[in-house]
Amino acid sequence: MGRRAARTATLGEGHKTVTGALAEAIRRRILDGSYATGMKLQQDMLAAEFGVSRIPVREALFQLDAEGLVTIEPQRGATVSSLSPERMTETLELRAILEPYLLRCSAPRLTDEDFAALDRLLADYAAAIEAHAVNRWGELNTTFHLGLYARAGRPRAVATVATLLRESDRYTRVQLAASAEYQRRAQAEHLELLRLCRAGEVEAAATLLQSHVSHVRETLGRILGAAQV
Repeated sequence: MGRRAARTATLGEGHKTVTGALAEAIRRRILDGSYATGMKLQQDMLAAEFGVSRIPVREALFQLDAEGLVTIEPQRGATVSSLSPERMTETLELRAILEPYLLRCSAPRLTDEDFAALDRLLADYAAAIEAHAVNRWGELNTTFHLGLYARAGRPRAVATVATLLRESDRYTRVQLAASAEYQRRAQAEHLELLRLCRAGEVEAAATLLQSHVSHVRETLGRILGAAQV
């Protein structure tokens, strides 16, 4: 197998799969800082780096543009987006509306196996915080939140929230990295969410979840506002 074929194989089989895997690979590089804010993402450069044609690169960039990670402008191409307080606010406001709704649908149906999986996720999350494994924070946070909604039976709403969680990953990292207190609060609220769901206290869990997301929005507003002064 040649180098190009080998790289393509690592991204997955099939045109759509390659596009999705390529978007994920670029997303990870943006989130971990390998592709810095303002960096120009040239299609030829990315095609050579990942051993694919320009078609899936173009489609992946359009996908990331929709997520707010990339900005595509006519005649200028794609660049890594800067952090946007306005986009962050809208994303977190939508999450604060949709996630409690999904939790109300899902929590009464969560099984013992679901709770065991969520316990393991929170243990991994705590370990990642302790090890300052920033690259894992967003992934584990997203997986935990989506795990809470696994039994909601609302696939379109879950898909929307999954997109919003991906969009907020970049911002959540900034918030958590800003203060050990934010890290402790996030862990404590995750644990309490799980306890309330286990106890069947669904309304209390939904109220806490809304507060949890709103607190992230408020603290990020202060952090990003201070950075722009």
